[in-house]
Amino acid sequence: MAVHYVLEEKDVPEGGRVIVNVQGREIGVYRIGGLFYALYNYCPHQGAPLCEGIVCGTTMPSDVYAYEYGRAGEIVRCPWHGWEFDIKTGRSLVSGRIRARSYPVELRDGKIGIVMKG
Repeated sequence: MAVHYVLEEKDVPEGGRVIVNVQGREIGVYRIGGLFYALYNYCPHQGAPLCEGIVCGTTMPSDVYAYEYGRAGEIVRCPWHGWEFDIKTGRSLVSGRIRARSYPVELRDGKIGIVMKG
């Protein structure tokens, strides 16, 4: 596995994201609660630039006619069709079988590295 150092910690503000290019792939690097996550900038639905979608939360399980909003800043919504994905895992909120590709992130001496196979 190769680690590609692409940014410094200070380059990604809390709650923000930066899209980088690693080996010809666009990858969104997100900072949530001081931790870093990386998603492939490609929606598995129809190939939209997923990481250009808004970062938001979602409605949580709740009683009938009650709408509880939660997970603020942990969800990215596809800009083309509104599919929602968990930034931390890449999993779709609609189906656990659908995922956006995610990559492990390594921090070393203030630098953010994306871990890729090969």
